[in-house]
Amino acid sequence: MGERLSQRGIPLKADPTRAPFRIYRDVRFSKDKSPYKTNVEASFPWAETSGGAEDGPHGVGGYFHFSPGEIYVGGGMWHPEKPRLDRFRALIVDDPRRVHAAIEDREFVAHFGSISGEQLKRVPTGLPADHPDAELLKLKDVTFGRRLSDEDALSPNLPDIVADDLAAGVPVMRLLASLSG
Repeated sequence: MGERLSQRGIPLKADPTRAPFRIYRDVRFSKDKSPYKTNVEASFPWAETSGGAEDGPHGVGGYFHFSPGEIYVGGGMWHPEKPRLDRFRALIVDDPRRVHAAIEDREFVAHFGSISGEQLKRVPTGLPADHPDAELLKLKDVTFGRRLSDEDALSPNLPDIVADDLAAGVPVMRLLASLSG
């Protein structure tokens, strides 16, 4: 993946020792010997500027999930720290054109449709409840993704498919990475 991301100029880090999520757990003394996970996942932190691996699991980056019948590629920021989420919301209020330029990018929309994430029931206190982008202001996560078919997952072109999808997500990830601080 690192080679494919580099070839496309995608500023994500694909470290083979850190990208895959842990799939095992210590079962030596446990009565329950079931695996920790029954799927394979990998994360690719943003590496262009700030907003990458130093942000830990709540930073900006790409994501790949593989399990039978559930193959997924996407990215964004999941459960971001409050200061970064506050900066995202402030950007929506102060510079909505910049936000819309990223989330309405033609390639991004063609691959992923729109951003999503867990939402609050109401616009957070201190922000205009009647704002035209109230739904964006309610977001607690800023994520995007799409499911891949089993045919894609079994294809020798899977790394290219994932890299192409992550390339389409760069405008949104770049916007989110700019919020680190």
